[in-house]
Amino acid sequence: MTKLPLRPPEEAEVEVGLYVHVAFCQSICHYCDFNTYAGLGALIPRYVDAVAREVAALPTPLPGGPAPPDTPFRIGSIFFGGGTPSLLSPSQVETILASARRWPVDAGAEITLEANPGDLSIDHLRALRATGVNRLSLGVQSFDDRMLRRLCRRHDAATAVRAFEQARAAGFDNLSVDLMFGLPGQSQDHWQDTVDRAVALVPDHLSLYNLTIEPGTPFGRWAELGKLTVPDDDAAADMYQAAIDRLAAAGYRHYEISNWAREGPADYRAQHNLRYWRNQLYFGVGAGAHSSFGGCRYANVRAPREYVRRVEKRESPVDDVEEIERSLEMAETMILGLRLDDGVDVDGFRTRFGCEPDDVFSSQLAELTNVGLIVVERRAIRLTLRGRFLGNEVFCRFLARPDAA
Repeated sequence: MTKLPLRPPEEAEVEVGLYVHVAFCQSICHYCDFNTYAGLGALIPRYVDAVAREVAALPTPLPGGPAPPDTPFRIGSIFFGGGTPSLLSPSQVETILASARRWPVDAGAEITLEANPGDLSIDHLRALRATGVNRLSLGVQSFDDRMLRRLCRRHDAATAVRAFEQARAAGFDNLSVDLMFGLPGQSQDHWQDTVDRAVALVPDHLSLYNLTIEPGTPFGRWAELGKLTVPDDDAAADMYQAAIDRLAAAGYRHYEISNWAREGPADYRAQHNLRYWRNQLYFGVGAGAHSSFGGCRYANVRAPREYVRRVEKRESPVDDVEEIERSLEMAETMILGLRLDDGVDVDGFRTRFGCEPDDVFSSQLAELTNVGLIVVERRAIRLTLRGRFLGNEVFCRFLARPDAA
């Protein structure tokens, strides 16, 4: 298997992102199939200590495998996701950040924490900002109280607005709002009102997600029983288009299929998530967290108690390891890069793999161009607007056998 060098010779260290998974919630939303658990709040202190220990020992050792590569790295971004990271106290967040700062951390690194609006107060927000967290991602989902109850969210619309305003008052100048469309009983008017109310707050970033009914969730079970009705694909596409139009008119850049950033004095794109879409390196710590480093992708054990037990016993928390073949790495670089409005950087692809995208995926590129789903330019390959609506149709083409290895 051909592996690319971890870093060009002229670089002293490689830049990575750090993802911290907080696998706790007070209650589980009806649509959620993330690795998160209710009723384990008493475990949080030990969990925080375990995460801090895992961070201090990066890269996480792989079970029964070779020692991790001795590659100098620096942390360019940190993201607390979940679950509900806002259940952590500011001092617990600081414990994890202090461990991360044992490694070189870029000055001005984006440090994001996902937050439930119902968990926040002005004092909590000020203390959180003092730890170095400089970006909040607020899980609003809707400004319709009926929709929020149906989703089993713990906040109402007024609480979401208050949390946003208090975050601004606490000094957060980079705020993101998550919204969902295609919800049970959601009409076009309901959706447009939610988008309008979000725009009125002037967030710096918005993430808009089409509801997916996942097996094993309450929504999944109700759908199987015929007790759940959601907008059809055409209605969901109309909602997506309405959001595209409204956010463009409000001055937001649609930089990724599900994400918009406000045009302003700073780059409000989610810098940590850009690492994923550019297929760059990252560490994930905590129960169920994934990493991509040293030519491998690997994941920690999902159960929080078992994760804590292993770290406390100085055992590897890693459960699954996958070596990334060159052909898969190239395919994933195409798939992830096409999600961005910048598209796949042709020069970057050549530098990384020593060949052109057309050398590897000529038939796929020709087919997708002919049906109007992508445009191939000298320096970039991008989705068309139609391609953004049919992204999965595009992406699956690159998982077929490439034209050249």
